[in-house]
Amino acid sequence: MSPLFRRSGKKSPAERTVTLIGKPGCHLCEVAEQEIRKVCAETGASMEMEDITQDEELHRKYWEQIPVILVDGEQHDFWKVDPDRLRRALGA
Repeated sequence: MSPLFRRSGKKSPAERTVTLIGKPGCHLCEVAEQEIRKVCAETGASMEMEDITQDEELHRKYWEQIPVILVDGEQHDFWKVDPDRLRRALGA
């Protein structure tokens, strides 16, 4: 098959990024962080955190939903992490 027509394939979990959008002192955010860290450690995905108190646009967009979980920049979930669902989203 020609390289031009080869499918790129799905990303492996190690090529994916999970972003947790939350705020300091948020109990739900702390629980979500623990769950995300476990799943990322299992799958090899990377994790980053965004603080809505430091970003006006994130605050406006997500204030009523925190914690918000993104996978590769796309909203995946909010309020609570379902570890099995997150693993599936990462392709694990």
